[in-house]
Amino acid sequence: MTRNHGDVENVLVLQGGGSLGAFSCGVFKALAESGIKIDLIAGTSIGGINAAIIAGSRSGRPEFDLQRFWLDLAENSIDLTPPVAMPGSNGGPDYYSQYYQQAGITLKHALSFYSSAMYGNNIMFVPRWRPDYAATDPQYFRPQQWTYVYDHSPLAATLEKYIDYNKLRPGGSPNARLIITAVDVLTAQPLTFDSVKQQITVKHLLGTSGYPLYGFPWVEVEKGVYAWDGSLLSNTPLREVMDAAPTKDKNVFIVENYPKVIDRLPQNLPEVFHRARDIMFSDKTAHNVKLSKVITRYLQFIEELYETIQDNVEPGKIDSQKLDKMKKKYHKIIHEHGAEIKKIEYITREEDFPYLYENTDFTPDGIKSLIKEGEAKTKQTLEKMNL
Repeated sequence: MTRNHGDVENVLVLQGGGSLGAFSCGVFKALAESGIKIDLIAGTSIGGINAAIIAGSRSGRPEFDLQRFWLDLAENSIDLTPPVAMPGSNGGPDYYSQYYQQAGITLKHALSFYSSAMYGNNIMFVPRWRPDYAATDPQYFRPQQWTYVYDHSPLAATLEKYIDYNKLRPGGSPNARLIITAVDVLTAQPLTFDSVKQQITVKHLLGTSGYPLYGFPWVEVEKGVYAWDGSLLSNTPLREVMDAAPTKDKNVFIVENYPKVIDRLPQNLPEVFHRARDIMFSDKTAHNVKLSKVITRYLQFIEELYETIQDNVEPGKIDSQKLDKMKKKYHKIIHEHGAEIKKIEYITREEDFPYLYENTDFTPDGIKSLIKEGEAKTKQTLEKMNL
């Protein structure tokens, strides 16, 4: 009655985080370049978008499609950042450049936030107050009735360039099994969409990325089911992975856009709000990992008891019906909770300069920097793992 300790699957879990999703792009790029095959990928919000591009890559080169997606977003952003260096006209010291070096990070973040808030991004989300919406939006002149501020339907057309949705269905041969999460607006119940069990469509992707506190709408993903961003419940969908795929043991990579641990206390109110936001969205799966290990120990204990009975009790003294019931209960537990987390690795973005709205920076410099950081962090992790 021993458990089947077969192949271990590699799992990649991607957090949400707006433009910080570019960090996950760098992570996956480094994993792919290292030859690590991901068997199951899960995400919510922008993590769900990243996961869908990886699983359903139209070109068959998911790392290429994912990076192209992020660079397209960057190229379509409105970058309000002024030039970095302007030499002094008289050949003297460049006072502007010196000032910019001191205040440049603050200015860059402020302008990137203003750009996203005012103009959006034409291939991802746009504000409803744009003049061209006057003819198509029946509530254009009644903002008191608005339930959202930004229309993220442009994302649907953008994703068509990168995702083959025929892959994201049962029997569709995706690059990895896809799990994305959302929350039901009416019931507050978690919604889990699994490519092994259903067709994943663009509606599910718009639903998982519809974060209401940033002004995005809910999406009717199925008749009568209205979805909001899954990060409202959990920004790290590891539990959903364990529930959906409970029979195979796992090596797990978790990409953390929001670090759990910081080196110092916040120094001012903006940093206080920033830290509170990070804690809200940070990984909270420690209990899930601990519970998985506890269940594994219990199952091992049951195996030992069964083997002891088999080896030391005469068959005629055992009630065969009770033994059969015990087998059925054991296999039911295995089927529902049998997967063991063999290894778990965290790949975490660093924050040298805490800023509340760094997740709205879609500028080319911001996106490329995040991709580069994700690659570097992943390579460091793999070196430590001797991979």
